[in-house]
Amino acid sequence: MFKKVLVANRGEIASRVIRACKELDISPVAIYSEEDATSLYVKKADESYMVGPGPIQGYLNIHRIVDLATKLGVDAIHPGYGFLSENPRFPELCEKKGIAFIGPTSRTISDMGDKVKARQMMKKAGVPVLPGTDHSVESVEEAQGFAEKIGYPVMIKASGGGGGRGLRVARGKDDLVNSFYVAKKESAASFGVSDVFLEKYIERPHHIEFQILADKHGNVVHLGERDCSIQRRHQKVIEITPSLILDERMRKEMGDVAVKAARAADYTNAGTVEFLMDERGDYYFIEMNTRIQVEHPVTEEVTGIDLVKKQIEIAAGLPLSITQEDVKFNGYAIESRICAEDPKNNFRPSFGRVTAYYSPGGIGVRIDGSIYKDFIIPSHYDSLVVKLVVKGSSWDETVRRMHRSLDEFVVRGVKTNILFLRNIMNDPDFRNGNFDTGYIDRKPELLKYSEYGEPTDIVAAIAAAVAAHHGL
Repeated sequence: MFKKVLVANRGEIASRVIRACKELDISPVAIYSEEDATSLYVKKADESYMVGPGPIQGYLNIHRIVDLATKLGVDAIHPGYGFLSENPRFPELCEKKGIAFIGPTSRTISDMGDKVKARQMMKKAGVPVLPGTDHSVESVEEAQGFAEKIGYPVMIKASGGGGGRGLRVARGKDDLVNSFYVAKKESAASFGVSDVFLEKYIERPHHIEFQILADKHGNVVHLGERDCSIQRRHQKVIEITPSLILDERMRKEMGDVAVKAARAADYTNAGTVEFLMDERGDYYFIEMNTRIQVEHPVTEEVTGIDLVKKQIEIAAGLPLSITQEDVKFNGYAIESRICAEDPKNNFRPSFGRVTAYYSPGGIGVRIDGSIYKDFIIPSHYDSLVVKLVVKGSSWDETVRRMHRSLDEFVVRGVKTNILFLRNIMNDPDFRNGNFDTGYIDRKPELLKYSEYGEPTDIVAAIAAAVAAHHGL
């Protein structure tokens, strides 16, 4: 087992990796920018070192991070998610320096990062994929020709992308022209290449992903699915497990396909195979995420398996200590992404000093967070600040527990989406499992709530009644 691991990330995922290291008696090393100097994860690590320049570049400087790890005698590097986690040059350099990379190989990251190549590999392995182009589309005329062939609507997607960036939906010929050029521009800005491809667009799909663990000895297991259909602009907002729409037969079938996909990619470590499922129950591979996912805690809660510890053990060369038959699912779990943003102002990011912070607790409640009272949320990073995860024995209990926890959660000084998330928990369609990836777009009423300091409807009504009674 490793003795020292450098965590090449920040925020809540850095704290999460640090905790796993300490439980494995591994000394964790943190890196931070000047803006992150007062972050919780910096205090939790055994050693912490500032990287730069600026708030972003230090986390993206492969050579500086690996040189620091070499200087400190680090055995392995954990990339977390985002930043360098899916950059194949990172594990390449780690290997050259004799440092273990806690993730898949550079070749696998490269193969799965190229969405066109990934489609080709999955088709060859017999994994169902959406009708689409098996190459990058060079011109809008070529895109229009293919769209006419398979029928509108279609998606224009970045070949090297993910996370909803470089993705546009076109519902007709004229619409496709603008969508094509916007997708190429976003792709170039986000991923350094403007290549895009086309896929058939599914109306009102469910986004179902399967968690994979694969060791270096040929063992591959899945840890069940997560339903990530509650999305805004293709970004996940709420994740649940197990899915409310899968029965045991379908769960086994899709899980077996996910394992097949991992084997086709020659995958090692933790990863996620993502599918879209249409209203008929047909499902299609869309991508494989070659890292730990933001939403991994819900899988941990229902399986009792620590995914980050497993990542570290696999990277150290240990075989999986579990078989597929050992994986058991217990109850339900929901993760709500608490973000510093203003839902009523088009979800605009909200940064600044946290003037009050009171997190919920009690049975079945887990907080993976990075903020506290008087912490200054910097403006340079993703708006996610806390992951609120709850577990229950039934779906109804889990939803009620999440609602109660959101009721208890207080963050002031910055805007958050807490009340917006609470409205989702109150919504009958959500409670009845009647949701898909277009759920939030169809529910403008979710934005109707009163924030702290604003009079609620009932308070206003009481005040009006008192005033009327006294003739004011």
